[in-house]
Amino acid sequence: MQRNLIAGLALTTALVAPLAASAQTEISWWHAMGGALGEKVDEIVANYNASQDEYHLTATYRGSYTETMTAAIAAFRAGEQPNLVQVFEVGTGTMMAAEGAVYPVYQLMEEHGQNFDPSVYLPAVAGYYTNTDGQMLSMPFNSSTPILYYNKDIFAEAGLDADVAPETWADVEEMSRKIVDSGAAECGFTTGWISWVQLENLSAWHNQPIGTNENGFGSIDSEMTVNGPVQIRHWENLAKWEDEGLFKYGGPGGGADSAPAFYSGECAIYMNSSASRAGVLANTDFDLGLGMLPYYADVEGAPQNSIIGGATLWTLAGASDAQYDGVASFLTYLSSAEVQADWHQFTGYLPITNAAYELSQQQGYYDENPGADIAIKQITLNEPTANSKGLRFGNYVQIRGVIDEEFENLLSGNKTAEEALNDLVERGNSLIADFVEANG
Repeated sequence: MQRNLIAGLALTTALVAPLAASAQTEISWWHAMGGALGEKVDEIVANYNASQDEYHLTATYRGSYTETMTAAIAAFRAGEQPNLVQVFEVGTGTMMAAEGAVYPVYQLMEEHGQNFDPSVYLPAVAGYYTNTDGQMLSMPFNSSTPILYYNKDIFAEAGLDADVAPETWADVEEMSRKIVDSGAAECGFTTGWISWVQLENLSAWHNQPIGTNENGFGSIDSEMTVNGPVQIRHWENLAKWEDEGLFKYGGPGGGADSAPAFYSGECAIYMNSSASRAGVLANTDFDLGLGMLPYYADVEGAPQNSIIGGATLWTLAGASDAQYDGVASFLTYLSSAEVQADWHQFTGYLPITNAAYELSQQQGYYDENPGADIAIKQITLNEPTANSKGLRFGNYVQIRGVIDEEFENLLSGNKTAEEALNDLVERGNSLIADFVEANG
């Protein structure tokens, strides 16, 4: 009889276990975080799933930012979309125009019982993803801003003060020349993302407009204006410094050759995302220095504040109320101070909330890692202006490709800086007009 009882209990357990598992509501998230970042995402998801038993979240890596967004759009058209998708910041205009395809996060959180206060997020982060009424449309996750990295060992070898980062573009030129002339390194500086770092952030950092209608925030029907005197001057300098061997071009897009040039000691200075910090530390053994982006000291209003990159999480339409309950629950978890502080400290991305920043301070993270708060200080240096809160244009993924093409035309000598930027504006505005016609 005991054997029958045990057998009966085993059968009951076998039947109940699948029922208990199936009682959890399945929710899905497509993201673009590969490598170590993807492993950290998996850890966050596993911890969320272990923290409660109502929902089970599955996160899936879908390739690059562009590939992930393209896949999500195709899946939505086929009725097979995930509940959440990670979209990089320049896809914001496209997602906003996709009426009926997205569930705005402010509405999601309110309708599914979660406390949600946009004021707890860093202003430069929240402002990028809100509409003109101040309502947040997507949930910030991995927000970054470009900063300056430098090799202190090379600085010392060149006779420079290793504890002083270049502050202005005049400093960058002078220090780069000393470094190259001394033989301490083959080039002074390199950069990732010509579009993001050396045009978009350059403009915001100098309080110069990127486009009309508050850089596209005020209207879908806006135009680019990145061919002003400051932008022309800077691109002229980059071309001159490249000719002189002071600057090394890292290639289009993210600049795949720039990081290796810095890691190897070929170049002494590197400008790229604050989220590059983990990669820099993992791939180098020299004494690392950090600083804010350089600026032209004679430009009134500079330095202003830098703008963000990275991505947010968009909730897609077409799910059940139970799934949206789960999505809202996860977004609350993801925004908690503990999760965000851990993500910030591991990756170098900004702590998207004030509470996460304060927790990192309390934990002594910045005392133990000098310079790790450079990105926060830089992006919050001044209250964002209409020129420095970011940009929002349709078809901007394609426009970034145009920026790379025109910069390469400049470096090849086919165009002057003024010609390249004028052509960039003309081509960019044509792409924006196409977007307006399709979505207006």
